[in-house]
Amino acid sequence: MDQLTTVFAALADPTRRAILQRLSAGDANVAELADPFAMSQPAISKHLKVLEVAGLISRSRVATARYSHLEAQPLKEATEYMQRYKRFWNESFDNLDAALTEYLEKEENND
Repeated sequence: MDQLTTVFAALADPTRRAILQRLSAGDANVAELADPFAMSQPAISKHLKVLEVAGLISRSRVATARYSHLEAQPLKEATEYMQRYKRFWNESFDNLDAALTEYLEKEENND
C-alpha cells in the first residue's frame, strides 16, 4: 500500500485524528493521550501504531516513558493531494453560481 493510502486510512478514524490534534500541541506519552478517551492505554497504543506505520507520528523513549511526536510531512502531502480536488469543486461551484445567476436573471425578465 502506498503512503498516501496509508495516511488516509489512518485519518479515517476520529480517535486517531484527535490524537494528532493533541500532538500538534506537543509530544505526549500514552497515558496523556489516553486521558480524554474512554479506552485503555493498550487501545490507544494500537491507534498509535497505525499512526506510526502511516508516518504521521514517531515514537521515542525517555527513561521508561514512550513519547509520541507529530510528523507533519505526510499531512502536507495529503493536503496537497486534496488541494487538486478543492480547485475542481471551486470551479464547479463557480460554474453553478454563474448558471443560477443567469437563470434567475431570465426569470426576472420573464415576470
